[in-house]
Amino acid sequence: MVRFARLLLPFLAASLLSGAAWAADCTSPVATSDLIKPGTLVMSTNPTLPPLQYVDKTGQLVGMRIELGKEIAKRLCLTPEFVKIEFDAMVPGLKGGRWDMINTGIFFTPERAKLMQMIPYEMQAISISVPPTSKAPISKLEDLEGKTVGVEIGGFEEGKAKAIDAELKRTGGKGLTILTFDSFALAYQALRAGQVEAVVSIDGVAKDYADRGDFKRAISGLYPTPVALAFKSKPLADAVLKVLDDMQKDGSYKTLFDRYGVVAPAGALAVQGPAT
Repeated sequence: MVRFARLLLPFLAASLLSGAAWAADCTSPVATSDLIKPGTLVMSTNPTLPPLQYVDKTGQLVGMRIELGKEIAKRLCLTPEFVKIEFDAMVPGLKGGRWDMINTGIFFTPERAKLMQMIPYEMQAISISVPPTSKAPISKLEDLEGKTVGVEIGGFEEGKAKAIDAELKRTGGKGLTILTFDSFALAYQALRAGQVEAVVSIDGVAKDYADRGDFKRAISGLYPTPVALAFKSKPLADAVLKVLDDMQKDGSYKTLFDRYGVVAPAGALAVQGPAT
């Protein structure tokens, strides 16, 4: 697998965005010992996934997951603070105490739940994006045979790209040439430049690019899997779970998801992770 040199956009460097402090008479249910900064909920995010989390034309961090993170902080009587960072730094940074919560739509897997507390709260699936002028018919995974595809490094999507490659080779094909990038934004830039023939990303992002006419979604709905919020602290995870439960009860959870076309997982939400 070919690994592109690490290319960082300016806004992908770690940076902080702080919201205004909440009312002084609001007491947080989260103990200071369960936070890395008193009175603050520090969240990491990879802002290259429109419309879920991205930097808009005015330089503001926006999107569904950003709104959700701010609402969680508000209900916990904490000030939201976002650290913009590449995906592959998320889990090491959480374990190293650089942020309280990963809020980037990390896919849930049992292996990841052995490393950290996770709340699967949203469903996503995999899409294959191609250039809008692509004439090569791609309607099934076999049509990717021999093609060069781009994907963000270190995530669920890279794992699925490798799985597709392995399956194509198992049946006697050439498989894929997989180029990894530090972000989906860079992967899509490579697609636009003709450096790759397709990009493996999540449905929400691929749909947004397709709706804008930038790229076509050749295949969608592959490998539907929950995505999660992730935490090092079990008490903080439990407090966030209560917030999400309250949002489901008052309807704000569904209202937010419906506005962005996001689907919630079936059944009750729960914290899954190592016993503490």
